[in-house]
Amino acid sequence: MQDNGSPSKLVTSKTTDFVGEDKSKVSPGKHKSKLRLFLLVTALVVALDQLSKLRIAANQPPTSLEFLPGFINLVFVKNYGVVFGLFSNHKGLHIALSIAGSLIILALLHYHPPTTTLGMSSLALILGGGLGNLIDRIRLGYVIDFINFQLFRWPAFNIADAAIIVGTFTLIYYFCKSGILRKHYEYKRTSGD
Repeated sequence: MQDNGSPSKLVTSKTTDFVGEDKSKVSPGKHKSKLRLFLLVTALVVALDQLSKLRIAANQPPTSLEFLPGFINLVFVKNYGVVFGLFSNHKGLHIALSIAGSLIILALLHYHPPTTTLGMSSLALILGGGLGNLIDRIRLGYVIDFINFQLFRWPAFNIADAAIIVGTFTLIYYFCKSGILRKHYEYKRTSGD
């Protein structure tokens, strides 16, 4: 091999997270702290969800209990469906969808982990909420819903549902902020697909 005095070039492959951010810019220490955050947020959501449902189930309000008068009531609803009670006749499907959703989140975390706190937190909220409701479905055959907004006459929901919704919206925000949609569109346009 001949040395011509030029610096040698190191060829590396660029690895990116699921929104195209360069993962090589993230130090292993930062990745571990984000993983700890992911695990902590997931565990907190599951714990808060399950503890709140146990408390409501133990002290079932007769019909409805005013929590914040005119705004939020506490109720006890057995939700055999998915969101807002839809598809209540398909029990096995709910469990399968919950497991599939959890596996997708874990696959994203493993193969393309987000490099930002927002991305990690979004996935953790969605996974924590999904696991909270999955525990109910397996343990009880239904999900306990207990938060009832009076202002909008919204169907009853629980902490897991709220975590899934907040996680989904923050994940969408993360995608938009990171430019994933633009990057995907540009890739499709330049590749001819």
